[in-house]
Amino acid sequence: MSTSTYTVSGMTCGHCVASVTEEVSQVPGVTDVNVDLASGGLTVSSETAVDDAAVRAAVEEAGYTIVTPIGEVSPAGGSTSGCGCGCS
Repeated sequence: MSTSTYTVSGMTCGHCVASVTEEVSQVPGVTDVNVDLASGGLTVSSETAVDDAAVRAAVEEAGYTIVTPIGEVSPAGGSTSGCGCGCS
């Protein structure tokens, strides 16, 4: 099993979390997605190494941005500039 961790910027509500989860879940090979609203953390599990570019594209499709370089884990936090889902 492979696990990759990212930090996503722009999420401010449960709808944001659901959007990111839905998009990343559709990436080929992904078996589990865990999104933490408070920290912006995104953990992606897969049976084999997942395509980081595909995860980044899925997050962008949901309306958000991965703010840490691929493969790095950043401390909790990160700037947000409004809700990507448009609720605020």
